[in-house]
Amino acid sequence: MGTPAYVYDAETIRANYRALKAAIGDLPHEICYSVKCNSNYSILRLLHGLGVGVDIVSGGELYRSLRAGFDPSSVVFSGVGKTREELRNAIKSGVGLINVESDGELQSLISVAEDLKKTVDYGLRVNPDVTAEAHPYTSTGHGAAKFGVALADVADIVASAQASGSVRLRSVGVHIGSQITDPGPYARAVEKIVAVAAMLREKDALTLDCIGIGGGFGIGYAGKVGMDLEALFSLIREPLKASGLKVLMEPGRSIVGSSGFLVSSVLYCKRSGGTNFAILDAAMNDLLRPSLYQAEHGLSVLQPVGSEEKEWDFVGPVCESGDFLALGRTLSGVAPGALVAIEQAGAYGFSMSSHYNSRRRPAEVLLDGERFAVIRTRDEFAEIVTNEVVDLEWENRD
Repeated sequence: MGTPAYVYDAETIRANYRALKAAIGDLPHEICYSVKCNSNYSILRLLHGLGVGVDIVSGGELYRSLRAGFDPSSVVFSGVGKTREELRNAIKSGVGLINVESDGELQSLISVAEDLKKTVDYGLRVNPDVTAEAHPYTSTGHGAAKFGVALADVADIVASAQASGSVRLRSVGVHIGSQITDPGPYARAVEKIVAVAAMLREKDALTLDCIGIGGGFGIGYAGKVGMDLEALFSLIREPLKASGLKVLMEPGRSIVGSSGFLVSSVLYCKRSGGTNFAILDAAMNDLLRPSLYQAEHGLSVLQPVGSEEKEWDFVGPVCESGDFLALGRTLSGVAPGALVAIEQAGAYGFSMSSHYNSRRRPAEVLLDGERFAVIRTRDEFAEIVTNEVVDLEWENRD
């Protein structure tokens, strides 16, 4: 295939899904895979075969999900800034649940529903003001975050929506962040959202039948310990079961994250300022997480050249000092021509990639036992400029 290329293992995805199901146990639930973390058609088809629904955050993800065969009723549409066009398309497609995160968004949903003469099921995402230990960019449950409605505003927002007659409250939920490894914040958030659900049911929100706990279950990057799913669900199972509501969750990384590798070739090696640099053909445009989040992925040498051991910074060819994939790794066999694998790259890898520096995005490959298939070909240069207009009318005017 050449490099760089993303490689995913189907059996790892299945095993991660089975582990999550085992941890959930007898809790009534529905798993809606978070499409944003890896939206390749073949990955979605694999997950569709496992029986999951999907959680989406854009009209494009709705298009991808329907294209992959998901029944619209199994789609949950989340996100803080849906346009009227997206709301209209979601309603016309028959999306099962539209999560709203502000009174303004709910009023837009009511308006579009009235225009279409439809009654729409919605969920209300609540900000529980619970802080989880995560990168600031992926912490979403604290009071100053843009996500969800404040606890104090829930009752009034729901009451105003009930008066419209165009929407039905089906779910209240929280999502406190991403790559969280401590069960404690989930327990605090669950306690708050269960209380919110009980309060709303006492106020005759009789259509409420689901409670959302989000996703964000952390995985073990670079040898670190991820979320203990058994410990998490042993902590939150009883209060959720006592609520009498079905539990919605939107995992993504915990299902596909550990399945993926970004395979790259070492182009050049150099020493500068006391640091050994291994310059790869993969870059920050292929895997943004190290630059954006200072994330540490595992890295291994697949095809060594030589045997000398040194400490290396693995960097890319993009014209940014922030273009790095792994720093301070002591490894042997690193020399021009060596192949390396950047690990735990199945989530938020290709889906966050770009054409920065007019680079072609990588190919994607799916392994399944002894079989493999190319599930996305490497970009051609012509594809990078496909949508650019090259014959402006005024260009040749005097």
